[in-house]
Amino acid sequence: MLELRKDIFADERDDNLKEIGKGTQRQDMLGHITGTSSYFNDHKLQGMLHLKIVRSTHAHARLRRIDTTEAERSAGVRRIIRGADVPRNLNTLLSLINFGKDDEPSLAVDKVRYKGEPIVAIVADSEREAFEAIAKVRIDYEPLPTVFDVEEALKPGAPVVNETYPKNAFIYHDVYDHQKLRFGDVDAALTTADHVLEQRYQMSPIEHAPTETNGAIAAPDTNGRYVVYTSTQALFFSVDTCAKILDVPSNTFHFIGGTVGGGFGGKVDTLTEPLAILGAMLTGRPVRYVFGREEEMQYGPPRGAERIYIKDGVMRDGRIVARKIHAYFDSGAYTRLSSYAAVKCAAHLPGPYTIPNVYGDVYCVFTNRTPATAMRGFGVTAMDFAIECQMDKLANLVGMDPMEFRILNAYRDGDMKAHRREAKNTALIECVQVAAEKAKWPIRDEFRRASSRKDGGGSRAMIPPTPTEPRARPAAPVQQRTTYDRAPASAMREPPREPPPPPRPPAPSHGATRFSSVFGTRRR
Repeated sequence: MLELRKDIFADERDDNLKEIGKGTQRQDMLGHITGTSSYFNDHKLQGMLHLKIVRSTHAHARLRRIDTTEAERSAGVRRIIRGADVPRNLNTLLSLINFGKDDEPSLAVDKVRYKGEPIVAIVADSEREAFEAIAKVRIDYEPLPTVFDVEEALKPGAPVVNETYPKNAFIYHDVYDHQKLRFGDVDAALTTADHVLEQRYQMSPIEHAPTETNGAIAAPDTNGRYVVYTSTQALFFSVDTCAKILDVPSNTFHFIGGTVGGGFGGKVDTLTEPLAILGAMLTGRPVRYVFGREEEMQYGPPRGAERIYIKDGVMRDGRIVARKIHAYFDSGAYTRLSSYAAVKCAAHLPGPYTIPNVYGDVYCVFTNRTPATAMRGFGVTAMDFAIECQMDKLANLVGMDPMEFRILNAYRDGDMKAHRREAKNTALIECVQVAAEKAKWPIRDEFRRASSRKDGGGSRAMIPPTPTEPRARPAAPVQQRTTYDRAPASAMREPPREPPPPPRPPAPSHGATRFSSVFGTRRR
């Protein structure tokens, strides 16, 4: 239950909740409308260099050879950065919170896994000189088979996109290849339903399209530190990510952000800061790394495409008795935030409706597409879209008004959710009633009189018997052996001997204690 502690936060926020119809000024509004707000790209530092990226022209290919010889001799080039120059060239944002494995290099080393993946960074005096040097980098690719469809990627024999997850599915807690929800007996309920409706919903990737593209400027500061002006939405995540990739303490950096020219989730990943800082470390000069518009649109992380199958069993009176969902999140070539989105999606099944039998499987799948990331309600928005489309189709199937159909199936206080939590403070019924009133949408009196606070609980609060699935016993962990512990078999069968007792120290003869630099022992 939310408690507003006015005694502690009395001056921080006016929570009388009467903002509608009242003029309220955002704290940063004046700077925006007068054009005086300062963004990271407004900082023009003396001696600043510019970093640009050589990107993959293939969606999946092995890197046979990278030749930067001619580019190194190009005018204005100060430094060329390869994957070997990155101290810890493997990362994922989520590993900072112990969720997932590092799986994405800052600069590709052995192969590329999506079109546009960074391979070589060039630091030059000007952007033009950096682009001229990029044109002189020669890369010999060996094209590999690709997979762009989430269900094709999960089939046996599909091309392996990301070797960290060789079955092209994110692994949760080192065990599970998907998120799962089971509540009641869905298959049995579907056989008794008057109608069964199964539909497929496919979303497309969506680009955030911020006015300000992703970027950062890093400059050497005093005492071996670096100041970083950045467009990030996640300042502290970026600090820790840079510290991990560059293998230095996080207090090496002084990050300055705060004003973002549009983000919407597309600036959560730390994409430009690590290489900008590394460029500053290697050259001793300020380095600016900013996405061009084409890079932002083509290589910046989008909202991932999601595919959702929903199979519902509904009775003639409009009650939904079973819902079965299979959902696939297209993560692209690397994890970023898609695996977390799948968790949020599973937590949202089956929407705000009371359904006594629910079955859900949600997969985070790797394909040779641009890695996906967060975007406004990620993990929930697409599922909500699919569920509400399904609700309209179900209402039409049983001949009910869609508003009344939602009121009939909405959670009421006291109902049991499919996640085995009691529904409290529900309000969907009241929201639908107000929406119908505002839209002048006629609903019958019995639905106008319905309330979220009555007719819940009782049998609707019971946890139904749920068939348990056979669980494979986890295999015993394979013991890792190294050359130094490979003893002969006979020696391995010999029982361990008791270690000899330590020698007794000599009795002290006097109080003086000296240290022997030869034997490393104390003597008296």
